Amino acid sequence: MSMDLEHADSPPYSSFFGVMGVTFAMIFSALGASYGTAKAGTGISCISVVRPDLIMKSIIPVVMAGIIAIYGLVVAALISNDIKPKDYTLFKSFTHLGAGLSVGLCGLAAGVAIGMVGDAGVRGTSQQPRLFVGMILVLIFAEVLGLYGLIVALILSTKSG
Repeated sequence: MSMDLEHADSPPYSSFFGVMGVTFAMIFSALGASYGTAKAGTGISCISVVRPDLIMKSIIPVVMAGIIAIYGLVVAALISNDIKPKDYTLFKSFTHLGAGLSVGLCGLAAGVAIGMVGDAGVRGTSQQPRLFVGMILVLIFAEVLGLYGLIVALILSTKSG
């Protein structure tokens, strides 16, 4: 009976929640990155017909959207290295689930914001070049949303219990 009480906080299903944290970190951050890339890429394609000289200058939103997926990859790797078949507590698994959801959903929100701003920004910059600095500033604030999720995920994933 004492053996059951000893392992009550690390049941066999506790690793499920940690693995779901890894899954959510990758899925949602990749969704945000792909949406941001596709949306900003559409704007780049439209302006490149009229202003091909702006293609390289307009690629910044696509690069920023791709960074969002790297945030999810980093957290997924950290979490997956910490998942163990034995002595993996429910507390640890739930913090890993929270970390994955944090970086994933923040990455999704940041990717959507980067895509929308990137699309409108590159189209506007092709008509009024002075909009470029404003577009970059708004893109930075959108990227920071994903960075906030990364910071919270790193704090959560290093909690021990």
